[in-house]
Amino acid sequence: MLTLTRCHHLKQITQECLSSLLVKVQSSTQLLLPRAFARAESGKSWHSTHSLVGDKNIVLMGPPGSGKTTVGRILGDKLGCCVIDVDSDVLEKAWNMSASEKLQDVGNERFLEEEGKTVLNLSASGSVISLSGSNPMHDASMWHLKKNGIVVYLDVPLTDIISRLKSMRIDRIVGQNTGASLRDSLKHVRLYYKKWYDARVFCESGASAEEVADKVLDVVKRYQDVDSETFISTRHVCLKDHDKKFPPKYFSEAVVEGLASDGGLFVPEKEFPKLSPGEWNNLIGATYIERAQVLLERCIHPVDIPAAKLGEMIETAYGENFACSKVAPVRHLSGNQFILELFYGPTGSFKDLSLQLMPHIFAYCIPPGCNYVILVATSGDTGSAVLNGFSHLNKNDKERIAVVTFFPENGVSDFQKAEIIGSQRENGWAIGVRSDFDFCQTAIRKIFNDSDFTGFLAVEYGTILSSANSINWARLLPQIVYHASAYLELVNQRFISFGSPVDVCVPTGNFGNMLAAVYAKMMGIPIRKFICASNQNHVLTDFIKTGHYDLRNRKLAQTFSPSIDILKSSNLERHLYLMANKDGQLMANLYHQLESQLHFRIEKMLVEKLQQEFVADWCSEGECLTAISTTYNASGYILDPHTAVAKVVADKMQDKSCPVLIASTAHYSKFAPAIMQALGIKELNQTSSSQLYLLSSYNALPPPHEALLERMKQKEKMDYQVCVADVDVLKSHAEKLIQNWFVRKSE
Repeated sequence: MLTLTRCHHLKQITQECLSSLLVKVQSSTQLLLPRAFARAESGKSWHSTHSLVGDKNIVLMGPPGSGKTTVGRILGDKLGCCVIDVDSDVLEKAWNMSASEKLQDVGNERFLEEEGKTVLNLSASGSVISLSGSNPMHDASMWHLKKNGIVVYLDVPLTDIISRLKSMRIDRIVGQNTGASLRDSLKHVRLYYKKWYDARVFCESGASAEEVADKVLDVVKRYQDVDSETFISTRHVCLKDHDKKFPPKYFSEAVVEGLASDGGLFVPEKEFPKLSPGEWNNLIGATYIERAQVLLERCIHPVDIPAAKLGEMIETAYGENFACSKVAPVRHLSGNQFILELFYGPTGSFKDLSLQLMPHIFAYCIPPGCNYVILVATSGDTGSAVLNGFSHLNKNDKERIAVVTFFPENGVSDFQKAEIIGSQRENGWAIGVRSDFDFCQTAIRKIFNDSDFTGFLAVEYGTILSSANSINWARLLPQIVYHASAYLELVNQRFISFGSPVDVCVPTGNFGNMLAAVYAKMMGIPIRKFICASNQNHVLTDFIKTGHYDLRNRKLAQTFSPSIDILKSSNLERHLYLMANKDGQLMANLYHQLESQLHFRIEKMLVEKLQQEFVADWCSEGECLTAISTTYNASGYILDPHTAVAKVVADKMQDKSCPVLIASTAHYSKFAPAIMQALGIKELNQTSSSQLYLLSSYNALPPPHEALLERMKQKEKMDYQVCVADVDVLKSHAEKLIQNWFVRKSE
């Protein structure tokens, strides 16, 4: 959790607001202090790469055969500290027999109990402790060890473990049930390790003990160096006065604040973490959840979210909420084209991949005693996804976090509107705006920057505003996972070998999905070209081709692909910041010019740099419908209109010299009228539910989306508010909803 000082930093609320909140949170002060203390304390015990200061132990955990004993000895030599091997130095001395003899003597259950009791008597400080493979199966002893230690999990590939155990002539381990194979038993034991480790060493296949020991030192140093991973604004200027006014933020702060107070977007201050080819190879056969855990652990400091807690969030987000066990599967379409299917979540769009996880991250990061209202602008899919995601929080979190989503009243499909309205819950509401997405998005930025309004909400209702659009780092971060996972799936299905390049084609308006692919490349995925696919609102395509971002004389067109009916692309700022070598002053100048003059132009050098990796084109409405029809006729696969836009552009721009992954961002059911028109189905005047059931009878691929079909069975019509395109009116509507929420909570 965050200190009161950081609570003040969240949205830079006024001192009066902080005083008001103090009354509400002072009873929770003892809850606030431990995590702040943990951040401070964890920075004390690491002095340098080769010395420990203080009494913390490094506790090595892993299955039998992971090399804990050997690695522990190497670490002891490097650090000049005591080394304790639990098997030989604790258990065998206490029992006067080997662990294997004890196991044979007393059996599994009693062995675990006696082992745990013996470890409870261990007292050590400033040491390296190598656990037995079964120690993590006894809760009390692990809590005892964690009190004064950093638990490091040696995550060694299963094939390496089995090979080592066979060479040691070990064919059974503690906890192995009769009839269970060694492989299955090792997988089962891993479940116990997940809840205990503070840091993971992701070992490459065949890595030497010396290499693993060096990695242990690296992860411990990262764990202790709590200020090493901070976030700054894309408009950050390296001046002393600016640094005082806009200091770097921790991950937790960046998530809760959403938008930087200088109007920019939060980005990591240092480089993205990069996995080695060997580490990527370890993930080829992994599940989506396992891949997400490894990648997100690298991007989120464990003091912000401990690894075990992050693992729980990931399991909750992707465990049962997705209709496909692969979460984001890859399907071969034809030739060199592959479809990355991102629509198996509860609301049928790629937004679920972020918004089933992001609410849990947000809820963990906010300080106790503070209420938060998430303001969201949606071009169609975000609205229902964010309302659904935040509705899955536990009861306590739903009482302190609410969502207000603004959507263009006449700028989304009929199904999208019904889905947004139908996703309202006790902590989430929808407001239709008689304008377009760009107005909704701009209005939210203006509301955030209205200190009088935000201060009023803080004082009157103890409520702070934040965002769940892709301007929020926690929204963008999970999207990296599915781009990385897609590449690994191609390798796993043996279409390519690791290291072979691929192109990625994304239908994009706000640039978040495309930017996540860029970050995946920065982490080590070999993406060759990024293909930006636009519809008739092709401001991004024009920019990539010319370097001129020009909104003058442009009017937003309503298309068959409404989720990319966007002219103001928020996340482009993050990418330009990277290309311009993190020139925050340039970003501030460009975006102030865009705000005041509706256009900006980047210099030729930056255009050339952009075009080294990016190509772009756009798709007309006729081309979109034709792509849906021809693809269905050729393969029996129905593309949604956004995916059709991407396929048209991929056909135009990709040279077929390597595979291209086409991001399929929504299930076709959400756009039934356009699909029926493309397929020549005449019954266009049917109800939305009739259209969906008719399309589901075609036995096409992908299969019908059951959650969307169930949504159409809902007979109860929910009320929602509609307002004119006026920021003050939006503020008034939002305030009324917050007031009603506050009253209901107080009853």
